[in-house]
Amino acid sequence: MDTYNIPLGIGVIVALVIFLIVGFAMIALVRKSGKRFVIAGKQLPFFLVGTMLLAQALDANATLGNAGGVFSAGFFAGFQFPLGLALCLLVCGIWFAKPLNRMNLITLPDFYYRRFNRPTEVVSSILMTVSFIILVAGNLAGCAWIMSTLFPISFIWALVGMASVVFLYTLAGGLFACASTDIAQIYPAMLAFFTGVIWMLIAYGGWGYFAGAIPAGYFDFSGLTQMENGALLNWAGILALAIGDVVALDFMERIFAARDPETAQKSCFYGAGFTLLIGLAASVLGLMAFKLLPAGVEDYRMVLPILATGYMPFVVGLFIMIGVVAAGLSTADGGMLGVSSVWGRNIIQRNIIKVWKKEYTPEERASLDKRLLIITRLMGIPVMACAVTLAWYMPEPGIMLVLAFDVVFAGCLVPLVLGLYWKKANSYGALTAMIVGTVLRVVLFFTIPEHLAGADTLIPPVVCLVVMVIVCLYTQKQDPPKHEVIYETPDDVAVLSTKY
Repeated sequence: MDTYNIPLGIGVIVALVIFLIVGFAMIALVRKSGKRFVIAGKQLPFFLVGTMLLAQALDANATLGNAGGVFSAGFFAGFQFPLGLALCLLVCGIWFAKPLNRMNLITLPDFYYRRFNRPTEVVSSILMTVSFIILVAGNLAGCAWIMSTLFPISFIWALVGMASVVFLYTLAGGLFACASTDIAQIYPAMLAFFTGVIWMLIAYGGWGYFAGAIPAGYFDFSGLTQMENGALLNWAGILALAIGDVVALDFMERIFAARDPETAQKSCFYGAGFTLLIGLAASVLGLMAFKLLPAGVEDYRMVLPILATGYMPFVVGLFIMIGVVAAGLSTADGGMLGVSSVWGRNIIQRNIIKVWKKEYTPEERASLDKRLLIITRLMGIPVMACAVTLAWYMPEPGIMLVLAFDVVFAGCLVPLVLGLYWKKANSYGALTAMIVGTVLRVVLFFTIPEHLAGADTLIPPVVCLVVMVIVCLYTQKQDPPKHEVIYETPDDVAVLSTKY
């Protein structure tokens, strides 16, 4: 971009101030409760849960990285992000939302603890931490990049500003803050992307004006069928998001927060549908750029900002920029809250402080719940610091999204699926599979030939499945699996029980 757009940037800052005020006001709803801070007291209705799931899926990667990916490498190089995330919400709605909501969990590693044991809980917590710090970093990088194109400020200062907004309102209101800001963030973004596409079609006389400029192979299914057009890499990205993202702290927080299993399921379907539609709009804008930007751009992340600021009316461009920033913030806040709560509950409170027993008095319950709130808020500081550092050194939103879920796709998905649907699953098998899948993913990252890029994502989960089945079958006597249905009542969910 040759010039900055100060008026548009001021509009974005006004939106950020609104998000900060709305989110910070939710501190009143937390009521000194860790349970309310992390999962909003498990009482949220369909509209709020569906909106939050949509907001988590529609991030800076599915908008900014999407349009840029389409422009730089073909339709499915960009559309893979919203497609994979929408498929993930569909998979969650069909197979995971109801049983996991019924278990009255606070964090996803709680499942690994109840179904398997504490070592499995700790390993899953660490892997999810790595995954979601990458996710938060990618979204902060996308938001900061937008601000550095609108104002004459460096990327690092824009990054610190974006991180500060997310940090303050999430630390204040927890999931209540995420819910309230998501409403203010996601629906204007949705309207902006749809309006942008429609305006461009009307202003330039229809799709035919753009179609002739799209290079051969960029708007067909060759991106899914031909290796030379990146099919293997695109399928790896789609599957990593569609299946690997099932093990997502931010999605699961929202599923746990739904007031009943049916609400959790319907909310997943709602989020999936609108994620696909808005992501498609961003991909179409990436295709339109071939006609409007015939000379190309050196940095693919600039495609959407250039279109919004140079080829659309001011109001439409403003709301698209606000939408991209809002989409990134809405995902970053969920990721920060997810990692902080995992460390507060599953690492520190259960495995370091170790204050738990089978039964608690009401006073002890209240004390543990308040302690969870304090620890989770404190953990937000190192979580955000790590995310900002990573975003500074690796500001690639699209690439970082797939990498984030490769980590949990490789090691955590199979134990979750078999833990839910296979009675012979045990802790020996789960822990072995996690370690083998993760180590294999790291090894393949450094050794896979360039022409097989993508296979390093697809191979580890398959090996993980084989390893877990074999180990479980051979260790049934040494480690009998838990056959009972592992549930806790909503009143028990905030304490640390050892009854399982």
